[in-house]
Amino acid sequence: MADVFSKRKRSEVMSRIRSRGNRDTELALAQLLRANGISGWRRHFQIRGRAVLPRGQKNQAAQQRRPTFRVKPDFVFRQVRLALFVDGCFWHGCPKHATWPAHRAAWWRRKIEGNRTRDRVVNRVLRRAGRVKWRGHHAVGWRVLRIWECDLAKHPEACVRRIQRALG
Repeated sequence: MADVFSKRKRSEVMSRIRSRGNRDTELALAQLLRANGISGWRRHFQIRGRAVLPRGQKNQAAQQRRPTFRVKPDFVFRQVRLALFVDGCFWHGCPKHATWPAHRAAWWRRKIEGNRTRDRVVNRVLRRAGRVKWRGHHAVGWRVLRIWECDLAKHPEACVRRIQRALG
Protein backbone atom coordinates (compact mmCIF):
# COMPACT_ATOMS: atom_id res chain seq x y z
CA MET A 1 0.00 0.00 0.00
CA ALA A 2 1.31 3.43 -0.92
CA ASP A 3 1.94 5.99 1.78
CA VAL A 4 -0.84 8.55 2.15
CA PHE A 5 1.68 11.34 2.80
CA SER A 6 4.31 12.85 0.57
CA LYS A 7 7.95 12.21 1.48
CA ARG A 8 8.30 15.66 3.03
CA LYS A 9 5.07 15.34 5.07
CA ARG A 10 6.02 11.81 6.25
CA SER A 11 9.42 13.14 7.37
CA GLU A 12 7.70 15.94 9.30
CA VAL A 13 5.27 13.50 10.97
CA MET A 14 8.06 11.08 11.96
CA SER A 15 10.25 13.89 13.32
CA ARG A 16 7.55 14.76 15.85
CA ILE A 17 7.69 11.32 17.46
CA ARG A 18 9.67 11.73 20.65
CA SER A 19 11.63 9.11 22.55
CA ARG A 20 10.58 10.63 25.87
CA GLY A 21 7.30 11.97 27.19
CA ASN A 22 5.09 9.85 24.95
CA ARG A 23 1.45 10.00 26.10
CA ASP A 24 0.74 6.35 25.25
CA THR A 25 3.70 4.95 27.16
CA GLU A 26 5.65 6.93 29.73
CA LEU A 27 3.06 9.51 30.72
CA ALA A 28 0.35 6.85 30.89
CA LEU A 29 2.49 4.74 33.22
CA ALA A 30 3.38 7.74 35.40
CA GLN A 31 -0.33 8.49 35.78
CA LEU A 32 -1.02 4.83 36.60
CA LEU A 33 1.74 4.74 39.22
CA ARG A 34 0.39 7.88 40.89
CA ALA A 35 -3.20 6.58 40.81
CA ASN A 36 -2.12 3.37 42.57
CA GLY A 37 0.01 5.09 45.20
CA ILE A 38 3.30 3.66 43.94
CA SER A 39 6.04 6.08 44.90
CA GLY A 40 9.80 6.21 45.13
CA TRP A 41 10.42 6.45 41.39
CA ARG A 42 12.25 8.95 39.26
CA ARG A 43 11.91 9.42 35.53
CA HIS A 44 14.96 9.26 33.27
CA PHE A 45 17.40 8.96 36.16
CA GLN A 46 20.81 8.12 34.74
CA ILE A 47 22.34 4.89 36.03
CA ARG A 48 26.10 4.92 35.69
CA GLY A 49 28.65 2.34 36.61
CA ARG A 50 31.37 0.00 35.56
CA ALA A 51 30.49 -2.84 33.24
CA VAL A 52 31.36 -6.31 34.46
CA LEU A 53 33.60 -8.12 32.02
CA PRO A 54 32.65 -11.61 30.87
CA ARG A 55 34.53 -14.47 32.51
CA GLY A 56 37.76 -15.47 30.86
CA GLN A 57 38.19 -12.29 28.85
CA LYS A 58 41.85 -12.07 27.82
CA ASN A 59 41.98 -8.45 26.72
CA GLN A 60 44.54 -6.87 29.07
CA ALA A 61 43.62 -3.30 28.16
CA ALA A 62 40.01 -3.96 29.14
CA GLN A 63 41.11 -5.56 32.41
CA GLN A 64 43.16 -2.49 33.32
CA ARG A 65 40.35 -0.02 32.69
CA ARG A 66 36.91 -1.56 32.69
CA PRO A 67 34.41 0.17 30.42
CA THR A 68 31.73 2.33 31.98
CA PHE A 69 28.08 2.47 31.03
CA ARG A 70 25.28 5.02 31.21
CA VAL A 71 21.64 4.03 30.94
CA LYS A 72 18.50 6.16 31.35
CA PRO A 73 15.52 3.89 32.05
CA ASP A 74 12.05 5.39 31.77
CA PHE A 75 11.51 4.91 35.52
CA VAL A 76 14.01 4.09 38.25
CA PHE A 77 13.29 2.87 41.78
CA ARG A 78 16.72 3.50 43.32
CA GLN A 79 16.13 2.02 46.76
CA VAL A 80 15.24 -1.41 45.39
CA ARG A 81 17.48 -1.14 42.30
CA LEU A 82 14.67 -1.60 39.79
CA ALA A 83 14.90 -0.17 36.27
CA LEU A 84 11.56 0.04 34.47
CA PHE A 85 11.26 0.47 30.71
CA VAL A 86 8.07 1.05 28.71
CA ASP A 87 8.60 -0.23 25.18
CA GLY A 88 6.52 0.92 22.23
CA CYS A 89 5.11 -1.92 20.13
CA PHE A 90 6.37 -0.55 16.82
CA TRP A 91 9.82 0.67 17.82
CA HIS A 92 10.77 -2.36 19.90
CA GLY A 93 9.09 -5.05 17.78
CA CYS A 94 6.32 -6.35 20.05
CA PRO A 95 5.79 -10.06 19.32
CA LYS A 96 2.00 -9.55 19.27
CA HIS A 97 1.56 -6.18 17.57
CA ALA A 98 4.71 -5.26 15.66
CA THR A 99 4.05 -4.03 12.17
CA TRP A 100 6.79 -4.28 9.59
CA PRO A 101 6.62 -1.50 7.01
CA ALA A 102 6.72 -2.66 3.40
CA HIS A 103 8.47 0.48 2.15
CA ARG A 104 12.24 0.24 2.84
CA ALA A 105 11.55 -3.06 4.58
CA ALA A 106 15.22 -4.05 4.95
CA TRP A 107 16.09 -0.73 6.58
CA TRP A 108 13.18 -0.96 9.03
CA ARG A 109 14.00 -4.59 9.85
CA ARG A 110 17.61 -3.58 10.72
CA LYS A 111 16.36 -0.58 12.74
CA ILE A 112 13.86 -2.55 14.85
CA GLU A 113 16.16 -5.56 15.27
CA GLY A 114 18.89 -3.13 16.36
CA ASN A 115 16.54 -1.71 18.99
CA ARG A 116 15.79 -5.24 20.24
CA THR A 117 19.50 -6.08 20.41
CA ARG A 118 20.24 -2.87 22.32
CA ASP A 119 17.43 -3.71 24.77
CA ARG A 120 18.99 -7.13 25.46
CA VAL A 121 22.43 -5.58 25.98
CA VAL A 122 21.03 -2.94 28.35
CA ASN A 123 19.21 -5.66 30.34
CA ARG A 124 22.40 -7.71 30.63
CA VAL A 125 24.58 -4.73 31.61
CA LEU A 126 22.15 -3.55 34.28
CA ARG A 127 21.71 -7.02 35.75
CA ARG A 128 25.48 -7.44 36.00
CA ALA A 129 26.15 -3.91 37.26
CA GLY A 130 27.15 -3.65 40.88
CA ARG A 131 27.81 -7.35 41.30
CA VAL A 132 30.82 -7.52 43.50
CA LYS A 133 32.09 -10.37 45.58
CA TRP A 134 33.04 -9.85 49.17
CA ARG A 135 33.50 -12.60 51.75
CA GLY A 136 31.67 -15.13 49.66
CA HIS A 137 28.57 -12.96 49.10
CA HIS A 138 27.45 -11.26 45.91
CA ALA A 139 25.79 -7.87 45.80
CA VAL A 140 22.92 -8.01 43.35
CA GLY A 141 22.79 -5.91 40.22
CA TRP A 142 19.79 -4.01 38.97
CA ARG A 143 16.52 -5.76 38.28
CA VAL A 144 15.00 -4.85 34.92
CA LEU A 145 11.29 -4.80 34.13
CA ARG A 146 9.98 -4.13 30.62
CA ILE A 147 6.34 -3.33 29.91
CA TRP A 148 4.85 -3.29 26.42
CA GLU A 149 2.77 -0.35 25.26
CA CYS A 150 -0.10 -2.71 24.33
CA ASP A 151 -0.16 -4.29 27.81
CA LEU A 152 -0.23 -0.85 29.40
CA ALA A 153 -3.23 0.14 27.27
CA LYS A 154 -5.22 -3.12 27.51
CA HIS A 155 -4.25 -4.53 30.92
CA PRO A 156 -3.14 -1.66 33.17
CA GLU A 157 -4.08 -3.54 36.37
CA ALA A 158 -1.82 -6.45 35.37
CA CYS A 159 1.05 -4.00 34.77
CA VAL A 160 0.52 -2.51 38.24
CA ARG A 161 0.61 -5.99 39.80
CA ARG A 162 3.87 -6.80 37.97
CA ILE A 163 5.45 -3.58 39.24
CA GLN A 164 4.22 -4.18 42.80
CA ARG A 165 5.63 -7.74 42.72
CA ALA A 166 8.97 -6.42 41.46
CA LEU A 167 9.03 -3.85 44.25
CA GLY A 168 8.47 -6.61 46.79
